[in-house]
Amino acid sequence: MDVTTIGFTKTTAENFFRRLKSAGVKRVIDVRLHNTSQLAGFAKADDLPFFLSELCGADYVHEPLLAPTEEIMTTFKKQKGDWNVFRESFLGLMADRKIESQFKAEAFDGSCLLCSEDKPHQCHRSLVVDYLNSKWGGRLAVRHL
Repeated sequence: MDVTTIGFTKTTAENFFRRLKSAGVKRVIDVRLHNTSQLAGFAKADDLPFFLSELCGADYVHEPLLAPTEEIMTTFKKQKGDWNVFRESFLGLMADRKIESQFKAEAFDGSCLLCSEDKPHQCHRSLVVDYLNSKWGGRLAVRHL
């Protein structure tokens, strides 16, 4: 099953929506804890579903269950970005939440995980797909837009 990921910072609305449309994304799964970001107006919860539907023909769903807690994010920021501490904390949280049993792999097919980080290598959206793939036997073919 094909799943993509995308971040919305350091890009324009035009570039963001063109990447989603070109990738054939059918649904955006917002994995931010808070989806009212001021970082990019086009990514705010009140507007994003409209833009996705009109510009890409895609649906929108907010899934805070796939986001780190406020405490994990605060600790990460206070430790000035210690990725390994963040990674272990968030992987533990996903295991505690048993997210692999909260979702069906098929729900991710044609979907794109959305977060704010412009690059996926140190972003929790990558940890989400890696974690799910470890539980679902690598069923998700992941591409970062």
